[in-house]
Amino acid sequence: MTTQKCVNDIAYQTVGCAIEVHKHMGPGLLESVHEECLVDELITVGLFPKRQIAVPISYKGKELASPLKLDLIINDLVIVEIKSVEVLLPVFTAQLLTYLKLSGEPKGLLINFNCENITKHLIPLVTDEFAKLPKP
Repeated sequence: MTTQKCVNDIAYQTVGCAIEVHKHMGPGLLESVHEECLVDELITVGLFPKRQIAVPISYKGKELASPLKLDLIINDLVIVEIKSVEVLLPVFTAQLLTYLKLSGEPKGLLINFNCENITKHLIPLVTDEFAKLPKP
C-alpha cells in the first residue's frame, strides 16, 4: 500500500541522488546530462525511474497529437522536472503542477542543477492525491 511516508521516502532518496550527481558533475551542464546521471544514480540506489514520459493532454475530449513530456517519474509516484537555469521562474513550478494534475501523481520535485547548493534550488510540490494517501 502506498502511503505518504512511502512517497516522501522516494522523494528523499531522489534528492539524495540529485545531490550526488551535483557533487560529481557540478553546475553548468545541459539538463539532459543531469537527467542521464540522475537516472543512473536512482537505479543504483534501487529506485525505478522512467525518462521522458508522455503525458496525454486533451482538448474538449479530443486527445492532442503533441503530448507533454515530463523528465522523470520515479516508482510511478514522484515526478521530477530537471532544470539547469540561472533562476527558477514561476512558469517552471506551473509546468510541474500541470504534470502532477494531468498524471494524478501525488508529489513532484523541481530541481535546478545550475547552482552552487542544490538543496536551496529545489521545490517540492504535493497534490490533493498526496493528502488522500494514508499516513504512516
